[in-house]
Amino acid sequence: MASAPENMSFEAALQRLEEIVRLLERGEAPLDQSIDLYQEGDRLKRLCEERLKSAQARIDAIALGPDGQPAGTRPFEAQ
Repeated sequence: MASAPENMSFEAALQRLEEIVRLLERGEAPLDQSIDLYQEGDRLKRLCEERLKSAQARIDAIALGPDGQPAGTRPFEAQ
């Protein structure tokens, strides 16, 4: 792993997680390496989930009125 997960951008963490999934799906890594990859993937998954929740909370906290000015808060509604 090039850097600690907490120092990675969301995009870099997601890309590394996808790479780990591909490696594990191929099943070619020795057992010890597979376990290490799984643990790294789990850390990255939790990091990505935390960052998504944080982004969702920031979106939930902002509601703009018709004039474009903050008018309060409302929950985010996925479309």
